[in-house]
Amino acid sequence: MKKPDVEDYLQEGIYGSRETKPSERRRFLGTLRERIVLMLTKAQVMQEAGMDELSQQMREHKDSKLLLNGKISYQFRKPYSRLADQYGIHTTSVSDQETDTDVGVLLVVDYPIEKEKIEVEISEPCSPEEETQKDKGLKGILKSLFKTPK
Repeated sequence: MKKPDVEDYLQEGIYGSRETKPSERRRFLGTLRERIVLMLTKAQVMQEAGMDELSQQMREHKDSKLLLNGKISYQFRKPYSRLADQYGIHTTSVSDQETDTDVGVLLVVDYPIEKEKIEVEISEPCSPEEETQKDKGLKGILKSLFKTPK
């Protein structure tokens, strides 16, 4: 590895220090994907979805930190910061005005864990209208033909 020269110091002074995986850091609120334990999107945060999964992961990872997207209103972030306080987990609000990301909340650690699945899957309950839409196809026709008498 070569020694830094004057040009390197000038470049660092003008543009800042070099950063690994800048696009990944912009998306994941300044951290790397390999350090993420759990991720919630902005929509999930606004619906207060994923609280149970987050609580479970906080119990398992006592050395973690909670990163909250600062662009989300405080009223939506408050339940998550209260949950972190219950487990003694440090909370940080990240407000980067230059980037826009779909990430709302991240539970991260300071070391790589390479977890395969970090997103929380929330299944939407079907409304009665959606169920009747599903029953209009071949399955619906067969159901109507073979109804059991009451």
